[in-house]
Amino acid sequence: MLAKTFSSAIHGIDAYCVEVEIDISSGLPSFATVGLPDGAVKESKDRVKSAIKNMGYNFPSTRITVNLAPADVKKEGSAFDLPIAVGILAASKTVQDGEMLKKFILLGELSLDGRVKPVRGALPVAAACKLRGMHGIILPRDNAPEAALVDGITVIGVETLAEVVEFLNGSLHIQPTAVKVQDIFQRLQDFSIDFSDVKGQEHAKRALEIAAAGGHNILMMGPPGSGKTMLAKRIPTIMPRMSFDEALETTKIHSVAGLLGHDHPLVVNRPFRSPHHTISDAGLIGGGTIPRPGEVSLAHNGVLFLDELPEFKKNALEVMRQPLEDGCVTISRALTSITYPSRFMLVAAMNPCPCGYYADPKHECTCTTLQIQRYMAKISGPLLDRIDLHIEVPPLSYAELSRTHQAEPSSVIQERVNAARMIQHNRFCRSKIYCNAQMNSRHIRSFCHIDQECHRLLEQAIDKLGLSARAYTRILKVARTIADLEASEHIAVAHIAEAIQYRSLDRQMRF
Repeated sequence: MLAKTFSSAIHGIDAYCVEVEIDISSGLPSFATVGLPDGAVKESKDRVKSAIKNMGYNFPSTRITVNLAPADVKKEGSAFDLPIAVGILAASKTVQDGEMLKKFILLGELSLDGRVKPVRGALPVAAACKLRGMHGIILPRDNAPEAALVDGITVIGVETLAEVVEFLNGSLHIQPTAVKVQDIFQRLQDFSIDFSDVKGQEHAKRALEIAAAGGHNILMMGPPGSGKTMLAKRIPTIMPRMSFDEALETTKIHSVAGLLGHDHPLVVNRPFRSPHHTISDAGLIGGGTIPRPGEVSLAHNGVLFLDELPEFKKNALEVMRQPLEDGCVTISRALTSITYPSRFMLVAAMNPCPCGYYADPKHECTCTTLQIQRYMAKISGPLLDRIDLHIEVPPLSYAELSRTHQAEPSSVIQERVNAARMIQHNRFCRSKIYCNAQMNSRHIRSFCHIDQECHRLLEQAIDKLGLSARAYTRILKVARTIADLEASEHIAVAHIAEAIQYRSLDRQMRF
């Protein structure tokens, strides 16, 4: 007997439909899976056999052939367990309604006792289900809220293989899963930290506000304990709230990576990723035999924080240059090539020298000039050019630490950031960019007009600091953002002067 079920597989952050064909024929008992299955798919035969038997159904003691079409594309993961098991039961007439099998995509891993366990990528699969015109999707109950974010399909969450069989046979009614997006946003869109927790560091807060308003990359340099990490962790609290489209795109990436919890079906807060400096190139950019998203993609629409920047491997830092420029990363392998989105705000922190106390008035630096030069040289010029703002975060005095005055909360700063972002939204409404940091040369010519006095100031700064052409455009972008924060249509000399002062590391590199 021949039966067919439908499932889905992930390619990048998108999914495609897979036809699972099961043929039961006479012959010696065997179980063969074809269609380029990986190890996890091949091992499904043992899980499927045990699950069917432990659910009280008969497992055919004949020749079973499973084909996963299209047969020329590599299949991976354990999500094919459920469609294979249901297909075997359909071929042996345990599942009797063949029309129901044509309406649903099946997805899920089976345990030996027949329970359906959660899998990765439920949201992209649900989107592919709708695109194909299927009626709905049957998947693990823990994944159902995530899949229900896609309108227009019926999402059936199940806990056991027996529930799936009874549902398909019409003997069990399962209420489709539905979610209210607004309720999820209200429940999850909250922060336990705030900028009011940070004492002093007004200069650094101002720079972070500019960075959030324009989507600029920023580098903070200061001695240990000056508050660099504390400031970085609070950046998402002042960034604009994510739109539903941004949340869906970000959730897709986290779903493919298997990072979504059953009680967090949607990523509503901007991601904050802080990998350790021992991370590999593949961990940062993404990779593997079948490429998986790396930290630069998991930080999409959010913040990627690299603490102790010079301690990262030089190769790992250099491969970030292309994602920083293009907003996406392409990973090529012999079997496939996958592009992941990676539009993020880079926030980096570092000490001024190996011991951390160079130019600190209260601590003596034990590093030699050569050691400091080698330490700073770990950050290449091309990477430094791609960081718009460089700021110094000095240590706080006792008077600043003991001050009881309440600092400005994140909500107030966020209002100013939102106002600046609205100006940019109206400015770029006919373009495919969303903030000043994404402007190209054509946009800079159109929106960054400066007068002769500004030109003279820029000329002096470039001649003195030896800035590159890329650094020159970064100054103009930052100046445009500063003007937007003041709701100024034109870039003034004060805006250019403030933007220039945020190139402090260019001055440090010339000592």
